[in-house]
Amino acid sequence: MAQKKAKITEKKQEVLNRLKNFGKDIYDQLDQGQFPAVAMPSRSTENITYDESVRQYVLGEKSVGRSTRNIRHIKPFTQLAWVALFSNELTSQRKTSTLRDVYYSAQAYEMTFQDQQESNNIITDLETLTGFAREDFNIFPEERSAIFGDIDVGYTVPGYEGKTVNLTSHPDGVLIGPAITSAEFIKTSADKVIAIEKGALFTRFIEENVHNKHKSLLISCGGQAPRQTRSFIRRLHDELGLPVYILTDGDPWGMHIAQVIISGSANAAHLRDLNTPDAVWSGVWASDIIDYKLPTDPLDEVDIKRLYELQKDPRYQNDPVWQREIKVFLKIKRKTELEAFSRYGLTYIVDEYLPKKLEQKAKAGKGTKKK
Repeated sequence: MAQKKAKITEKKQEVLNRLKNFGKDIYDQLDQGQFPAVAMPSRSTENITYDESVRQYVLGEKSVGRSTRNIRHIKPFTQLAWVALFSNELTSQRKTSTLRDVYYSAQAYEMTFQDQQESNNIITDLETLTGFAREDFNIFPEERSAIFGDIDVGYTVPGYEGKTVNLTSHPDGVLIGPAITSAEFIKTSADKVIAIEKGALFTRFIEENVHNKHKSLLISCGGQAPRQTRSFIRRLHDELGLPVYILTDGDPWGMHIAQVIISGSANAAHLRDLNTPDAVWSGVWASDIIDYKLPTDPLDEVDIKRLYELQKDPRYQNDPVWQREIKVFLKIKRKTELEAFSRYGLTYIVDEYLPKKLEQKAKAGKGTKKK
């Protein structure tokens, strides 16, 4: 616990130093009679490439600048400075905020944003400038994912330091928020992580005791997994050596939900450790639709267009499974949902489909649990 707390303290200090250095640069430029300016890596699509060595999107060497000498830059520069100030207050006072709360808090400082999207974009600028994620500044999205399973964690958040909890403590699962993502892993009997796209199936797996039957930690992604959830999955894999298996709906959007967990997103190319390259997409595959004779709906034009986009995406080109399944989707022009297995009974997905998938893909999970 002490070691984990020391690491958190060290990282927080590094975050604070980075923020204060940004402020110091502004003061130094003013002191020298200069118009304050800042440069940061460009997040344009032309500057985003897929890096095979880290198996995720990264930013290239192009940069963009903002100078208060340019009247068009004064507003975004001032907004960036304010977000840095607000982030410094949150981090130093060990308080948390949400993206929505930041937008409203700006009004107390007479700092205006046109809408929340503009506020969110400035927060992303600060991430790009400092190299730290917004979660490191204690700015979080609304929690909508959860975890359930036999793992003891120790809290490190103020007021709860040293307190432990087992994550089977709540029958609906425990929200993956700041307290969980910053907690220390104490012990677990699990030997794998199963990330599930949909909350309904997550609940079914809890009801059917999957965490014990398959010695697993269950994670509800709530659709596209939030960034802090993807970072948490990475921690479970790296720190505990647990292989990660992903279950999604059988459609191009489900495929991409899995791929973002594995290879990251272009939108977060300026950050690291939000992806788990060794995670495995276990289904639902297009070929499962055929093999299990699942109920389906037709792919619409948007689905088909998306499949052609995925076919060209570099994240999908190095694994024959992805390319094969895209081709099967395009051939059968059908899609399905995880719940479709209920045509064979409520427990079929747990009793039949899941064991076969875990056995089928076990060799692909490269992590082994640490002793």
